Amino acid sequence: MLRFAPTPSGLLHCGNARVALLNWLRARQTGADFLLRFDDTAVSGDNNPAAIKGDSDTAAKNDDKDDDNGARELRDAIETDLRWLGLDWDRTERQSARAQLYEDARTRLVAEGRLYPCYETPDELEAMRREAKERGRAFTYDRALALDLTADDRAKFEREGRVPHWRFRLSGGEVSWADMSAGEKSFNLSSLSDPVVARADGRVLYLLASAVDDIETGVTEVVRGADHVVNTAVQIDIVRALGGEVPKFAHIPLVRTGGGEDLSKRAGASDWTLAALRGAGVEPLALACYLSRLGTGVPMEPVGGIGDLVEDFDLGLHGGGAPRLDRRALSRLSSRTLHGLEWSRAELRLRDEGISGVDEGMWRMVSGNLTVLDDIRYWVSLGAGDLSAPDVDEGGSVLARVALSTLTAMDESVWQGDSDGDGDSDGDGDGADAWNAWRELLEEASGLRGRNLMVPLRLLLTGRRDGPEFGALLGYYGRSWAINRLQLIN
Repeated sequence: MLRFAPTPSGLLHCGNARVALLNWLRARQTGADFLLRFDDTAVSGDNNPAAIKGDSDTAAKNDDKDDDNGARELRDAIETDLRWLGLDWDRTERQSARAQLYEDARTRLVAEGRLYPCYETPDELEAMRREAKERGRAFTYDRALALDLTADDRAKFEREGRVPHWRFRLSGGEVSWADMSAGEKSFNLSSLSDPVVARADGRVLYLLASAVDDIETGVTEVVRGADHVVNTAVQIDIVRALGGEVPKFAHIPLVRTGGGEDLSKRAGASDWTLAALRGAGVEPLALACYLSRLGTGVPMEPVGGIGDLVEDFDLGLHGGGAPRLDRRALSRLSSRTLHGLEWSRAELRLRDEGISGVDEGMWRMVSGNLTVLDDIRYWVSLGAGDLSAPDVDEGGSVLARVALSTLTAMDESVWQGDSDGDGDSDGDGDGADAWNAWRELLEEASGLRGRNLMVPLRLLLTGRRDGPEFGALLGYYGRSWAINRLQLIN
């Protein structure tokens, strides 16, 4: 079992999506199940590694940011984004529906002396941090402040209105593991603060809830960002305290923007959310390919389907430095993916985007000229006669008259086999013979050759200076369509 465990506090961006994708690829490659788990017990942003640093003041501030309808909408948006990317999952869980499991674990750890109450206020903790900084030391919570309290001390604090938060008592010593991406990792738990794992209201935080969930759902491998590597050392200790099986871990470098900034849900990610990329016309298969190969050294070449990524996936390649996102590279890959998309897959994409009026013949004709899928709407409208005539100068008007006269003078039999000659192609002919015959007449009548003929003629017929080959264009749309387009100008 592998899992993706987003906090529904913002739109999914490429950093999150990459973690989801790599977990999904690993699961599908190994035959394991893939779990989508919403870590929504405290909808307050990312699973904050600061929790292990004794930041109970952060935990206290998060009390005011509980789940609501907005979080439900964000969960729906995350599921939409993941499906658009091409992912599916075998099971869905929400931490907010699993409170009893966490309470049972908390009660057990309290009874075993592994959880203990702490009464410091946020201001008092902040003063401790300042003092440590002034002395040039890293702040580590002194557990004696809580463990040495007598029953009378605790009663006094509670009469003052203080409600304790709860810390997990780390076992001390070394915790190590063979990281599947980052190599051997080792931490001395004695150098870390006992983490806050439950708020003053008794609700558990990420470190404990995640460990409980991984045990209960049978998670065997965890692929996540390198910012969680210290969390992993702590969670291994928690899993062992609860008698669970410790999963294998892979910590991958965090992606950065092109300018080198960290990518987060709160800042710098607006252009890199999946919603924004979808709106910009990026192909989901191209994005999946891009994210699965980012930072690995594997060439950014288009694939025919997401299954190709499963076959080629190598988790061990994701252990280098922090890769940077490149919008131009992604756009190029997206366009190339479109150009090579088989009709069976293109038909599904067109249906998903609500684009009608495209058949296999049109797809073969224009797919190589598309930048984004939505561009094909232009060619649908062009074939339907919905586009007005292009603005042309006197030279264009002259060429339009010459083109119309030569086209109408041609024997219709020339067009047979390439199109049916009435403007409605059967999509089977390429129009090459008809185009070659017409071009000869045009060159003779106009005195134009090469680009001097092709570019202005293409503009007359399509309103654009580039596009499909003339043979394919005429083979699909037909002679009557070309005549009608030219008549709009004269």
